[in-house]
Amino acid sequence: MLVHQILKSKSDTGVVTLAPGTSVSDAAALLAERRIGAVVISKDGTHPEGILSERDIVRELGRRGPTCLGDTVDEMMTRELVGCTRDETADAVLAKMTEGRFRHIPVMDGSEMVGLISIGDVVKARLSELSMERDALQDMVMGH
Repeated sequence: MLVHQILKSKSDTGVVTLAPGTSVSDAAALLAERRIGAVVISKDGTHPEGILSERDIVRELGRRGPTCLGDTVDEMMTRELVGCTRDETADAVLAKMTEGRFRHIPVMDGSEMVGLISIGDVVKARLSELSMERDALQDMVMGH
């Protein structure tokens, strides 16, 4: 399965972004409200400058306590993003995520972000693919 097929299957309406300079506290509230695991930091919503995940926030809470909630997202976000393209396979994206130990990846078209997929999206797509393969094999064995 390709990334563009995963994007089509998602029910959400786009990538959730926050502007640089937003407080970590506001970012945490947005993550909780939207029930998402990460937010992309971008001035214009299409050119990502970084990504801030629940894990980033929890890690800093553990290290420094609640004072980190007053920081800006710029101070805590991951700046060196690993992206993917619409034409990459789910397996290739899963390998990138596993190797980099992250759970969200921006889908890029040149320098513009056109989507964001999570490891859950990729696993769901792979499971769907495997289920279809199993059904096809079962039909062949059963003579259908």
